[in-house]
Amino acid sequence: MDAIATFDPSLEASDTKADAHRKSRRKRLLIGLSGAVAAALAGGFAYENVVSSRHATTDNAYVGADIAEVTPLVGGPVTQVLVEDTQAVKRGDILVRLDDTDARLALEHAEADLAATERKVRGLVDTDSSLRSQIVARSADEAQAAAKVASANADLAKAKIDLDRREALAASGSVSGDELTTARTAFQTATANLKAAQAAQALAAANQDSARSVEAANADQVKDSSVDQNPQVLAARAARDQAMVDLERTIIRAPIDGVVSRRQVQVGQKVQAGYTMMWVVPVQHAYVDANFKEGQLTKVRAGQSATLTSDLYGTKVKYHGHVVGFSGGTGAAFAVVPAQNATGNWIKVVQRLPVRIALDPQELAAHPLRVGLSMAVDVDVSK
Repeated sequence: MDAIATFDPSLEASDTKADAHRKSRRKRLLIGLSGAVAAALAGGFAYENVVSSRHATTDNAYVGADIAEVTPLVGGPVTQVLVEDTQAVKRGDILVRLDDTDARLALEHAEADLAATERKVRGLVDTDSSLRSQIVARSADEAQAAAKVASANADLAKAKIDLDRREALAASGSVSGDELTTARTAFQTATANLKAAQAAQALAAANQDSARSVEAANADQVKDSSVDQNPQVLAARAARDQAMVDLERTIIRAPIDGVVSRRQVQVGQKVQAGYTMMWVVPVQHAYVDANFKEGQLTKVRAGQSATLTSDLYGTKVKYHGHVVGFSGGTGAAFAVVPAQNATGNWIKVVQRLPVRIALDPQELAAHPLRVGLSMAVDVDVSK
């Protein structure tokens, strides 16, 4: 005999309650989810307008320093290298010595040239007074020659008168032929003596002009200057000083305080002027170049404070600094192959502009950094 199915009202009531419970639970979940989304949106809005708007942050930042390149100003073989990589040095410390044989010989030659030039100029000064005396003597010679010309003119005039008288008397026979011949000979002699005196006078005048020219040329070399201030002496002294400087430059010294890096010079190597021997990195004066996106720089100004952390020490060590200034162009602008956007075939990329951050020297001394290390930067743009 088949069983007869019966309707149970309690089961139907139980299913209704279960459906109602599930709907209520779903509603509560939807309300909670909506609340969470609203809270997240509100939190993001608050962060964006209250926190983020007051800070410009980036982890695209690196330690930098004004590195000093050590190069010789004179060439020569290397005789000593006194430092190693990572060694700390002070300004003026000796880094490298070059063979100074050629420089010493050049200095000795320059000193000899200076001594010879000073002696020459002193001789010119002494000669100047001697030349003045010669001019006086030549003036006396010229005056003596002029007197002889006057005497010869007088003798010629007397001989002319005597000859004229005897020629006038010779027609009457009052004067013998011998007397007439003697008078003519005396006239000719007087004429010759006058010419000789005139020639001597011209020679004396020429000698005086020559003496004056020599004295003037000598005076130009010593005019308005002592031996020490004479141009020739000054030039020789400058050559001596240059030789001294070249000798001193065979000793290569540290230009600044810092740490030796990338030393690439060895004993026995012959270097030329301008060869890069090493670098000295002033780690005590390190700074940070933070590469902010262009959209982050709206409120960034020079002088604003910054907080920095280094990957080297972690977030527990914080550095404090301030914005010094902005680079004159983005990295792309100074690239070896810059973007050629004028062609029209380009994709816009958000650019980054380097911002220089100065660090607190005391914090930097307590926790030294090295060039190239990564940094995280947070600039307070609210002030």
